[in-house]
Amino acid sequence: MQKINRNVVLALLSLTSLVFLLFQLCYYKFYLSQKKCGAAFSKARGSQSGQDSTRWHVVRKFLGLISSHNIPVYLIDPLILGLVDKDIEQIRSSPDGPSPECKYFCAPRDFTTFALLDKTWKHDVGLFRTAEKMGFQWLKIISKDPRLDGMDDLSGMEIPLHYIFKLASHAIHLVVFYERSGNFLWHGPLRLKQHMDRKFVPFRKLHFGRYPGAYEKPELLLVSIDDLKVQIPKNPSSFLEEMSHSRFLECRYREARAFFQLYPDDASLDAVEFRKKAKSLLHLAALTLNNLGVKFWLSSGTCLGWFRQCNVIPHSKDVDLGIFIRDYKADIIPAFQKAGLPLKHKFGKVEDSLELSFQGEDDVKLDIFFFYEEDDHVWNGGTQAKSGKKFKYLFPKFTLCWTEFVELKVHVPCETLQYVEANYGPEWKVPVKTWDWKSSPFNVQDNGIWPIDEWDNVIQIY
Repeated sequence: MQKINRNVVLALLSLTSLVFLLFQLCYYKFYLSQKKCGAAFSKARGSQSGQDSTRWHVVRKFLGLISSHNIPVYLIDPLILGLVDKDIEQIRSSPDGPSPECKYFCAPRDFTTFALLDKTWKHDVGLFRTAEKMGFQWLKIISKDPRLDGMDDLSGMEIPLHYIFKLASHAIHLVVFYERSGNFLWHGPLRLKQHMDRKFVPFRKLHFGRYPGAYEKPELLLVSIDDLKVQIPKNPSSFLEEMSHSRFLECRYREARAFFQLYPDDASLDAVEFRKKAKSLLHLAALTLNNLGVKFWLSSGTCLGWFRQCNVIPHSKDVDLGIFIRDYKADIIPAFQKAGLPLKHKFGKVEDSLELSFQGEDDVKLDIFFFYEEDDHVWNGGTQAKSGKKFKYLFPKFTLCWTEFVELKVHVPCETLQYVEANYGPEWKVPVKTWDWKSSPFNVQDNGIWPIDEWDNVIQIY
């Protein structure tokens, strides 16, 4: 009996020793893996769930992929940039050492978004071969290049607009940006071809796919985020603000060509000269207002010219801009005067029906209309100098989009058709050379008369 007990004890001791030895081996292996990958790496990723860790690893593999092909990309993911912006000073000042936790790239999301400047990469197919070897699935979205469209030709040439790289349960959305003649960056919409897998990723969630967008060229900053080296816009909050108002509208060349088939364009010397002067005046006005930080848009006849015929209407004889009265600055008049555009007239006042007109080259003038917001509409005012009569022009509420007009990045109402129809009525496609600003507009209303004792202030002609 004692012998049997002794054997049992010896067996138990042997089993215990074996378990302890296996534990030591596992611990030693785990310790080595920590040394190999870096203690902070294990610590950072270990504090997250498996899904969170997967996001980080997919981003890391993607950055390794594009680095191996010398492709410079930068992070434009709004969720991550929003998190980064809160810690931007710490991120800028922190050394390149490891971070204590995976805070940014492990944030819950289905994809991570990066940007690529077209001119920095020649779209080498070798990238996709390497991506496949690394386990990525990929999708390329192409569409027509609008930069090649014009009055003489609608090219139809297609260019890459978006790339999607998917690995495991996470995707990388790579948005391709192109330079436009207005000295800005543009990306196209994401439109799937019929044969494409619409379940490849949740396309409707992609931040840069629903509309084309226009952006200033960003200044980039190389930082370390979650132990990964990545370029980001130097001022993330400015980029995010720009993103929220980036929607872009193309000029409608197809419709413009149809318009000119019915109403041949004026190619006379006077028309050519006026358009040249109007373009120069618009560029100068944009530079002046942009330097002041005043948001403006193409209004009245200038907006109609862009929307209907992709050009300045030669018989309009002026350039028209709109500004919300909330964006008015007292520096506007002196800034234009300093730019060489003397004040021609000032009607109304900031509180009511303000309108400014500046004299450009020869007889070309710049009219700036200030818009006032009501509950269900907006309006700008007009004043008849000789009688003191006031007029009001009503428009449906609208938002602002970017467009490219006479080689300039400039705002227009996103709801352009409604805006134009409000001003010019349903027959806006028919040119009208005789125009009375007091009676011709479709949306004009009488708005009383200025008190005589205010005339010196509200009716100023120079």
